[in-house]
Amino acid sequence: MDTNWDGLWLDCRLATLEGDGLGLVEDGALAWRDGVIVYAGPRAGLPARHAARHEDSLAGALVTPGLIDCHSHLVFGGDRAREFEQRLHGASYEEIARSGGGIAASVRATRAADADALFAQSLPRARALLADGVTTLEIKSGYGLDVASELKMLRVARRLAAELGVSVRTTLLAAHALPPEFAGRADAYIDHVCDAILPAAASAGLADAVDAFCERIAFSPAQVRRVFTRARELGLPVKLHADQLSDLGGAALAAEFTALSADHLEWTAADGVAAMAAAGTVAVLLPGAYYALRETRLPPIDGFRKAGVAMAVATDLNPGTSPLLSLRLALGMACTLFGLTPTEALRGATVNAARALGLADRGRLTVGLRADCVAWRVHDAAALCYWIGGSLVRELRIGGRLPAHRAGGD
Repeated sequence: MDTNWDGLWLDCRLATLEGDGLGLVEDGALAWRDGVIVYAGPRAGLPARHAARHEDSLAGALVTPGLIDCHSHLVFGGDRAREFEQRLHGASYEEIARSGGGIAASVRATRAADADALFAQSLPRARALLADGVTTLEIKSGYGLDVASELKMLRVARRLAAELGVSVRTTLLAAHALPPEFAGRADAYIDHVCDAILPAAASAGLADAVDAFCERIAFSPAQVRRVFTRARELGLPVKLHADQLSDLGGAALAAEFTALSADHLEWTAADGVAAMAAAGTVAVLLPGAYYALRETRLPPIDGFRKAGVAMAVATDLNPGTSPLLSLRLALGMACTLFGLTPTEALRGATVNAARALGLADRGRLTVGLRADCVAWRVHDAAALCYWIGGSLVRELRIGGRLPAHRAGGD
């Protein structure tokens, strides 16, 4: 073993996430070199002779893989705080959307902002996620809904990655809502998505996956099937906003295309659960949206457990229905609102979130994987879900490096 390491953390409790639980190693050590984990195990198992350029004793602190936010709409213009007030006065999400608010309002603001303005608005949101332990995040488009604006959003997402040193996966969500210039012509807009927007994003290398919103206020299963067929032709994996407000069979549709994930899922029926299990599609739970919309119908958590469907947890950070800037808070909400255990929640933002993004090189503390890791100011994994708010990050590494915006400090 080459023991000329870049970094070494000693005297820590490692939650490796190996196996089905926490994979906890008491009095552990974690070492990395060239951005990759080279040792993760008991401190007593370290080679007798080892050296690291940076060595820290963590006094029993909990160390986990870096958190992965596998569903966010982080890049957008403006905000929709007024809609929050409207909902408090009884307006539903669908009523707001049909009156010109909702996604349409964000489309107007995002189209009006140039790339620099959009970047400036989005940067603090990305920094907030890093400050709470995120080392990888997915960012969707979907507030542009034309070629130029969708590509602008995806480029801003890539710029955020370069600015902060964070790993970003970009998802094209052009089939998010019907833009005003296509009012009453949903099939024509889907033609435009398939013939113009998807090929442009693929040609520019800006999309890592394709998503769609399958719902009465958005697009039908038949329309989504056309988008997914085109994505498959372009060699792009798919994800789906499925069964959030009604059961249109979105989960089963996602499974039909072997989607990386189906997300929301409050109305998913047993056949959808079974289809996801057979396809290996991850269920992404979004408690922030459930909370903000004051929903009462829970996703079929027990059904997912019994069927062996992997459950991820994400912020769904967006301007209208989940203005949530903390993935750690989403973990706590998944426990209190959805009944996940703290271990399930942590696995949902690490191991299973990595699967939901199609990433096999992170999400666990294992030799050979990326050195994405967080040292916390707590000793117990349950404390990550227990504390509501506040900064718990002591130190964070992304590929073995401090991010450009350092999350925490000694």
